Amino acid sequence: MGAVAVSPFDSEKYLGKWYEIARIDFKFEEDLNNTTAEYSLKEDGTIKVDNKGYNVKKREWEQAVGKAKFVGSDSVAMLKVSFFGPFYSGYNVIAIDDNYTYALVAGESLDYLWILSREKTIPEDVKVKYLKVATEAGYDTNDLLWVEHDGQQ
Repeated sequence: MGAVAVSPFDSEKYLGKWYEIARIDFKFEEDLNNTTAEYSLKEDGTIKVDNKGYNVKKREWEQAVGKAKFVGSDSVAMLKVSFFGPFYSGYNVIAIDDNYTYALVAGESLDYLWILSREKTIPEDVKVKYLKVATEAGYDTNDLLWVEHDGQQ
C-alpha cells in the first residue's frame, strides 16, 4: 500500500516540541534515549529542526540542527529535511490525531520510521493504531526501538 502523507495538514499546529516514542534505529540516533524534536518556523519560511538525545554510552547530550521544507503545498505533510548542507531526505507525516498530540512519521524508505508524542508516553490505543498504519505501509514494526524517557532532561 505504501505511506501516504496526511492532507489536509496544519503546519502551524505541528510546530513545537515532540518526544520520540519509537524509531527504527539508524546511525545518527544510535545509543540515544530521551530523544526529542523541536520544530519552529524560520523567517525564510523553512522549518528549523532541532533534534536532541542523550547518548547512554558517551554519557552526554547530542544535538543535530537542520531544516525542513515542504515538497509542495504546506497543507500536505510531505517534507524534505536536511542536516548536511544540500543533502535532503524524505519526511512524511502519515498519521496524526486531530489535536496534533501524536504523529507517525515515515522517512524516505522503509528503514526510517518514528512515532512522536507531545508527551513522554502514548496511549495504548494510539500505539496500536499507528503500528497498524505502519504495517500496512510496509514497515516491519518489530524493528522499532522503544525510546526511554528517564528524566535525563
